[in-house]
Amino acid sequence: MSTELPSQKRDKVTTQTVVDMKRHGEKISMLTAYDFTMAGIIDAAGVDVILVGDSASNVMAGHETTVPMTMDQMIYHTQCVVRGVDRALVIADLPFMSYQVTTKEALKSAGRMMKEAGAHAVKMEGGDTISNTVRRIVDAGIPVMGHLGLTPQSIYKFGTYKVRAKEEQEADQLMKDAKILEEAGVFSIVLEKIPSGLAKKVTESVSVPTIGIGAGPHCDGQVLVLHDMLGLNKDFSPRFLRRYADLHSEMDKAVKGYIDDVKSGDFPNENEQYK
Repeated sequence: MSTELPSQKRDKVTTQTVVDMKRHGEKISMLTAYDFTMAGIIDAAGVDVILVGDSASNVMAGHETTVPMTMDQMIYHTQCVVRGVDRALVIADLPFMSYQVTTKEALKSAGRMMKEAGAHAVKMEGGDTISNTVRRIVDAGIPVMGHLGLTPQSIYKFGTYKVRAKEEQEADQLMKDAKILEEAGVFSIVLEKIPSGLAKKVTESVSVPTIGIGAGPHCDGQVLVLHDMLGLNKDFSPRFLRRYADLHSEMDKAVKGYIDDVKSGDFPNENEQYK
């Protein structure tokens, strides 16, 4: 009998796959992507889950927060990513105010993300306040990933990107919210920027996988923004970020080399022209 774990196979990753990975004790790898080329590279490398995050607002559009991202923009980015992916599970963020007003509007937004963009699941921020919305979307056959802790769409409410749930009252509420989301039907929960000990308690208390970002090593998986992990973004250096490359410097060197070669007449050379 094979002992091969789910993500070691080249079968497509599904929501059930990541739930099984938690059951097997296999960590889940997750990265963001926003375009066809990047999505294809990380999918071929074997990442389990790709999040088309509303962080595109920051890294692709240059906004200070994720709030300006629109539904149409998220659909566009998700379409691009889906076309580049063969194996990974593709999850798309529902942007600010696309699901907070009414459950009917939220269901319509989630439906658009599945039908028009081709996403495999959607992600929503919040706990008890969105539980009825989660239930309605899940009942319609659309998988939902939850998101607790630091919720960037609520940044103007919090006023800071500091670690959340350090105080007992907020930590207790986060624990309750995780259980509420589980009962509402989410297949996984992102835990962002919360104390490691609390993330461990949440992970042990729910049957669905937790995906951490700035939440320590005890979550069932980890997620990073691709541009941060690759070192394309030099200005963002939170404690939880590990850079696996310095592509900003590499690109700077390449562009300067290209400019020098054009200016000197070295490019194109004899082998780089048609006769």
